[in-house]
Amino acid sequence: MTTKYHKHVFICTNERSNDSPRGDCIRCGGMDIRMRFVQLIGQYDLKGKIRANKSGCLDACELGPAVVIYPDNIWYTQVKLEDVDEIFETSILNDGIVDRLCANDETWSQLKQMRESNE
Repeated sequence: MTTKYHKHVFICTNERSNDSPRGDCIRCGGMDIRMRFVQLIGQYDLKGKIRANKSGCLDACELGPAVVIYPDNIWYTQVKLEDVDEIFETSILNDGIVDRLCANDETWSQLKQMRESNE
């Protein structure tokens, strides 16, 4: 199977009402995070090879802005604008993982607990 892009980065830019207990990624900087990825793709002349897309809800908004990189299936949560360069260098350019931001079983357990406490 051939793919159009070497890597595809999805950045949650979901927006909910201000009173939603789930929060949303747009108010936590999702759009700025996406634009930084777009800038880096241009800076490294990777347009057409790497794609950074706005995404609707990735179902992890309680954990701050979520970024998912395919085909590597890397999920980053609680991403801040200042993390983007490190993610780009580590995961896009060097096929590695930024462990401190990478979602794991503990992350998903924490999300489940947050949701149960809001019910």
